[in-house]
Amino acid sequence: MKMIVGLGNPGRKYAGTKHNMGFMVVDELAKRLGLKLDKLEFDAATATTRIHDEKVFLVKPQTYMNASGRAVRELMMFYQIRLDEILVVHDDMDLTLGKLRLRQRGSAGGHNGIKDIISATGSDEFYRLKIGIQHPQRQRVVDWVLTPFSHADQQTIDEAITRADDALEDWLNGMPFPQLMNKFN
Repeated sequence: MKMIVGLGNPGRKYAGTKHNMGFMVVDELAKRLGLKLDKLEFDAATATTRIHDEKVFLVKPQTYMNASGRAVRELMMFYQIRLDEILVVHDDMDLTLGKLRLRQRGSAGGHNGIKDIISATGSDEFYRLKIGIQHPQRQRVVDWVLTPFSHADQQTIDEAITRADDALEDWLNGMPFPQLMNKFN
């Protein structure tokens, strides 16, 4: 099994904001795969498919960013998904705009959604795909992450989403994670 979790905040108010990069990537991947994330289970919008005889879950927790771990833990427990079968997609302020960074494990790096998943699962041993949203220059962090991208930045973000989904498709098609890191980092 594989589970791809896109982090974000539910609702129209947050659609298109920097903190919803994970949602945007998973939504675009769902379109590529001909899926709709229309099943609500364990506080998450989900879609399921099979790729090469492997069950694949696409997940968008509906618990708001800071409580993402609850949905991840409950889905893991119910479907018996191991930590090494999970890849979490999220924004990262410490990366330049649109830069991708794949990681096999590690700390939360100040990201509250990742912090909550580590707390809920008791481990940091899950894969990550980070997408750079850049650090704010003159704005408070909370205001920065909850605002949409500027028109000037939109093309960079669209290209990053495409590259992120290319990486996710390679992973779903069996590319080993170290090779994926070499290709996309």
